[in-house]
Amino acid sequence: MTDADMPDAARLAVLAGRHLDLVTAPFTLPRSRVLVFRADDGVRVHTSEYERRLEDCRVLDEVTVTDAAGAVLPVRDVQPHRIAFGSETGSAVATLAFDGPAALSVAGSDGVHATLRHRDGRVERHPLAGGGIRIRIAPDRSIAIEPGDHESALAESERLWLEWFARCPRVREDLQQMTAFCWWVLGANIVELPALGDARAVVPSKIGYVGLWQWDAYFIAVGLRHGDPELAREQLDIAFRFPGADGQLPDVVHEEGILATSDDLPESDRATLRRAGSQIADPSQPVPLTKPPLAAWALRKVLEAEDRPDWAREQLGRVIRSQDWWFAVSDLDGDGMPEYGHPYSSGLDDSPIFDGPIPTAAPDLAAYLVCQDREIAALLGRYEPNADTDRFLARAERTQELLNGMWDADTGRFLARGAGEEIRSDTVVGLMPLRTGTLPDGIRDALRDAVDDPARYGLDWGLPTVAADDPDFSPERMWRGPVWINTSVLVAEGLELSGYAERARELREQTARLVVHGGGPHEYYNPFTGFKAERATTSFGWSAALFVDLAVALT
Repeated sequence: MTDADMPDAARLAVLAGRHLDLVTAPFTLPRSRVLVFRADDGVRVHTSEYERRLEDCRVLDEVTVTDAAGAVLPVRDVQPHRIAFGSETGSAVATLAFDGPAALSVAGSDGVHATLRHRDGRVERHPLAGGGIRIRIAPDRSIAIEPGDHESALAESERLWLEWFARCPRVREDLQQMTAFCWWVLGANIVELPALGDARAVVPSKIGYVGLWQWDAYFIAVGLRHGDPELAREQLDIAFRFPGADGQLPDVVHEEGILATSDDLPESDRATLRRAGSQIADPSQPVPLTKPPLAAWALRKVLEAEDRPDWAREQLGRVIRSQDWWFAVSDLDGDGMPEYGHPYSSGLDDSPIFDGPIPTAAPDLAAYLVCQDREIAALLGRYEPNADTDRFLARAERTQELLNGMWDADTGRFLARGAGEEIRSDTVVGLMPLRTGTLPDGIRDALRDAVDDPARYGLDWGLPTVAADDPDFSPERMWRGPVWINTSVLVAEGLELSGYAERARELREQTARLVVHGGGPHEYYNPFTGFKAERATTSFGWSAALFVDLAVALT
């Protein structure tokens, strides 16, 4: 049977399977905390846990499948629902599948065995004929071996994945395979948060980012809305569920609680900040941690997919309180322009705009606040027609004026300020004011020129996060030069809102090409090669979600 002859969901599953290399894309199941990676002669098994390294979450160091003569049967093919092992002749075969979220099922033909190498060095060997074996994995990463019912496990795993792929958007053919893989990433990154009543969080990555980050939830919801609006709403539900008494939304919701101040940071984050020479690694007073105000933007986009007025009104109240928090609590110098009190609250953790003193007034934050007040007014007009929207529109105008005052005519750039000191770095945050759509013509045109300038942002593989000719530029260091999908998408939207619709489409096409060329939705990309940056995470949630959103828009 060719791909074209298959039922649509099955075809999409096969397309996604072409990217499941068990290295950048592990074998897993929606809601599961178990990950299977390629090992030397077989596979290895890990769990996925909040703030624990993959190496610290080992379950089995290796699972090797052998035939009756003891020859290793290598991995021959991977599909979302199973890993196939086999000899070159096909005379000996075995498959591995999930048997529920916390167990693996392995079975094979007569004479085939599985050898399990444990963390402590113990080795055990099991025949796989018949129903095979079931490897049950406990929360403490211990295992129990039980008789298996492999056919049932395999069928159920395939059913779950086909149900997921039935929701995958159908897009332009040249983008369909990567869309299917990105849709797999979103399904694969679903975890349960039992403390929240089995809430389903689509995490940034089961490899190192097991929690619901506020900003990530917004971008992920925007992609999910095209096939699963209910799951998209669930991401916003979780992100909005734990506001502080003053309305602040937390940075992260995870299985052990929330992260809302610097006091909640794990030691690994503090150590990273110390290495960067940050003054806020160990503050004497807690610093609030949140994420940029894109809540109303995400809410509006999710509601475009499926209108839910009662739900919208409930969430809108929380969004308004969070927006008011920025002006009431995070305007740290009292000049009317809120600041980032911590690099993490910007989402751009190691951007050079934080090399100077903190707090930091940044043009991206100002632009987000302008847009969010206007979004709130529009949403109120739709869902609360008797509400007074004047204060939001008036505040947007005041913030826009302050934003325009951050323009530096000598450099032709918006400049951030750290504790009042100008920060001269030429970074992507200076392009975000395009999103307001109401910049003076000369400033708007200058930003368009910057996007096109090959010495600054007009690179072959996309929009770097620091201009290529800036002294702070690095093609590999997170927010100091690599291309990120979310900033590219936000700038593209800004170009469209500022009257450059064709240039916006070109940037969207370029961003989609980058993901295809780079082999998948990675965390960030080297802007010169178009491939994954060395330290970037793979199978990254918001890159996957925003690729889906791009593919739908470009169809």
